[in-house]
Amino acid sequence: MSLARVATFAFSGIDAVPVEVQVQIASGLPAFLLVGLADKAVAESRERVRAALIGLGLSLPPKRVLVNLAPADLVKEGSHFDLPIALALLTAMDVLPRDEMVDYAALGELALDGGIHPVAGVLPAAISASARDLGLICPAAQGPEAAWAGRISVLAAPDLQSLMNHMRGTQLLTPPAPPVTAREAGRGPCLSEVRGQESAKRAIEIAAAGGHNLLMTGPPGAGKSMLAARIPGLLPDLTPAEALEVSMVHSVAGMLDGGHLVQRPPYRDPHHSASQAALVGGGVRTKPGEISLAHRGVLFLDELPEFPRPALEALRQPMETSQVTISRANARVSYPARFQLIAAMNPCRCGYLADARRACSRAPRCAEDYQAKLSGPLLDRMDMSIEVAPMPPAELIHAPPGEPSAAVAARIAAARDRARARWGEDGPASNAEAEFRPLQDSLDADAAALMEMAATKLMLSSRGHVRTLRVARSIADLAGSNAIGREHVAEALAYRHRIPGRGG
Repeated sequence: MSLARVATFAFSGIDAVPVEVQVQIASGLPAFLLVGLADKAVAESRERVRAALIGLGLSLPPKRVLVNLAPADLVKEGSHFDLPIALALLTAMDVLPRDEMVDYAALGELALDGGIHPVAGVLPAAISASARDLGLICPAAQGPEAAWAGRISVLAAPDLQSLMNHMRGTQLLTPPAPPVTAREAGRGPCLSEVRGQESAKRAIEIAAAGGHNLLMTGPPGAGKSMLAARIPGLLPDLTPAEALEVSMVHSVAGMLDGGHLVQRPPYRDPHHSASQAALVGGGVRTKPGEISLAHRGVLFLDELPEFPRPALEALRQPMETSQVTISRANARVSYPARFQLIAAMNPCRCGYLADARRACSRAPRCAEDYQAKLSGPLLDRMDMSIEVAPMPPAELIHAPPGEPSAAVAARIAAARDRARARWGEDGPASNAEAEFRPLQDSLDADAAALMEMAATKLMLSSRGHVRTLRVARSIADLAGSNAIGREHVAEALAYRHRIPGRGG
């Protein structure tokens, strides 16, 4: 009887959970069995491994081959178990030296000819392997991605044959290195292309400075989507810690291209036909949804009321907790979801509520029905709400170019630096995450009086009260003020729930 073990990983959210692949070759009727709560993709590994061995000129021994994925009560999903199963099998067959495999974890999908194809989750697997003082064996295309884990031995092999030759000492695989040059991520179109709309541009500057949620309402063609597309270009680069965290989410989703870390805030704009699972995550393999792919970045939902209502309501908890937990009968997975929600909508189904010449015959009833698709709790989570009015053609033609994105981005970066210095390294990453007490303490006397009066007259919820203070804090930071003044609170209050045809 021969027994071999190879370390690998399963994934729970962005966490890599250690799994041990155990292969036993024993006397008995010829069979190739796989146990350990494996899904269909893992069960099919038997045929891919068998075909890859045939491609190497090898065959399974005419004995009872048993593959166990331990721990047995953990669900195993994905094709990345192909490579560790093949390596454990080759070790049990004494094709590979046993002392080499104890120092490595492995993951990769096998082609029928023995090639090793890319898989999802290499970055979190490399970080977990490094924490366990193990090296990592991965596909050649993902060697640079694994190299970001730091001081870790990475074997990035294009195929099983070259990996075997390296283990035997007849070939040397070059250690991969992280990409030398960062991939230039587009910062989006420039804000100078937006003519007019000064109040809307002021609102998106405040939203970008503090990471606040923003709802834009206006008729078709007013420029809502155009303004949203320019927000990514106003945001500062991710910090190294944020870049690693965001990259781990994208790695688990299989979206980390060429080993480049995500260094710019992501921008996601799903179509309004997106399902609840597409937005918050889930599916057969419990993959991250759009809100997690937009972590530390922007999630833009155009035509907000057209999204399925269950999908929108599912956003409510992640908007408060900055993470989403997906519970299934056999799994409970959490993903980070600290996203900035930018939403756009028409005031009614026809879109022309304020234009008597073009409004439909059901106005204003159509506006009430259309806006009723958005619940009060969801709207209460929007820090800012503005109306985007259309520009008259003559004014649009003769309006001068707006301020370039670079100038606005510099002010936003300065405001964020001011906030970071105030909150400290262990504090919130932006004003949108700030707690109530420090915000309340930074109000001057006039601002505190105005806030108290407004909270009563506008019947602000506790959440609405705190979110208004957060917006006021961002306005004060843009103005370079340490204290939140009356004028900052007044402007922040002006952004609460301004939806035409619907009260706040």
